[in-house]
Amino acid sequence: MPARVADPASGMRTDTARNRTLLVAAAGRLFGAGSTPTMAEVAGEAGISTATAYRHFSSVDETLAAYRFDVGRDLLEFSTAQDAAGVDLLDRVCAHWVQLVVRHGGSMIHTRSAEGYLARIRDGAYYLTVQAEALRRPLEGAAQELDVPASDREAMFLWNVFFDPREIFDLINSVGLTPAQASARLVRTFTSALRGWSAGQDLS
Repeated sequence: MPARVADPASGMRTDTARNRTLLVAAAGRLFGAGSTPTMAEVAGEAGISTATAYRHFSSVDETLAAYRFDVGRDLLEFSTAQDAAGVDLLDRVCAHWVQLVVRHGGSMIHTRSAEGYLARIRDGAYYLTVQAEALRRPLEGAAQELDVPASDREAMFLWNVFFDPREIFDLINSVGLTPAQASARLVRTFTSALRGWSAGQDLS
């Protein structure tokens, strides 16, 4: 798992950091409402010029990545503050993740990358590396409690399969589960899959 990642906005001048914050928040609102805005629309929502927006981000996707980083940092701070361990810690962190997904809406599901989840983490997608750091202790602790010898990458891969925001919204909107129900069932399914994945190694 990657080491703790730094905030890309740290060390900026106050006015520069303020404009960046406005742009990131504007992108989150627009994507969260289900739209796919242009940079000009994000700048307009932020109340700054398009030229200024491009001095901070080269594309709309970059503003969304910065927004997703802030969400991941929230998850990391929550995870770090927990005094639980093992599956109990995993339960808490996953429940918080589901709450974040619901709170931030469509901004959590928009991505144009053709790469898989692990490949993006490997290539240093900072909005995912902070999320991976938030999950490192919960996943390691759960695997140890379950006596499952899955690697960090394998556990992260399986976690993403079940906790992808699209799947969370599907369970809530199509199946009718509450966020708490969705999180509880996904954790149980994930831990079962972790055991199955480990058992499958003996077949190769």
